[in-house]
Amino acid sequence: MERLMIILMIALLIGCDNSEEAEIIEDSLSNQEIEDLQFLKEEEKLARDVYLFSYDLYGQNIFKNIANSEQMHMNSVSLIIGKYNIEDMSFEERGKFSNEVLQQLYNELINLSEKSLEDALIVGATIEDLDINDLNNFILNTNRVDIAEMYQKLNCGSRNHIRSYTINLTNLGVIYSPQYISVDEYNAIVSGFREKCN
Repeated sequence: MERLMIILMIALLIGCDNSEEAEIIEDSLSNQEIEDLQFLKEEEKLARDVYLFSYDLYGQNIFKNIANSEQMHMNSVSLIIGKYNIEDMSFEERGKFSNEVLQQLYNELINLSEKSLEDALIVGATIEDLDINDLNNFILNTNRVDIAEMYQKLNCGSRNHIRSYTINLTNLGVIYSPQYISVDEYNAIVSGFREKCN
């Protein structure tokens, strides 16, 4: 009987250990979620840095205002990265990225932005177009409510940004053609009103 009690106690302890281990596994993020968050932090930084570059060139408030918004987006991603103890791969230095694809993209976009104000505005619309597409995909990659809500807020902000760039381009007689999201999604965004994202 005493031996049976000991066996039951061991089984119970093992059972407890397994459930705790399951909780730890359940609380950890997938590799895809981690990669998405690390990429997004630098993608938002890319947007901010390109817009600051364009503001320095042309002095147009649209670039400064949206760059400030991108900084808030970066802060939102940083909070989630900190919450889940994910390594932040981004650099403080403006125009510097750990992700080679984003580094190359940044270099290409600032070269385009240098050509003219019109080109800088097209670059702005292109960045937001890409952001919306990526955020749409990132939302599908997570079942975490807090992460999904953060993605939705950033997506809302990007929709407002692409509206602003589109209005400025239209005023210059330029029609922007979406490169990443569908024409239908783009038209639905730009025909809608500015959204409240917080």
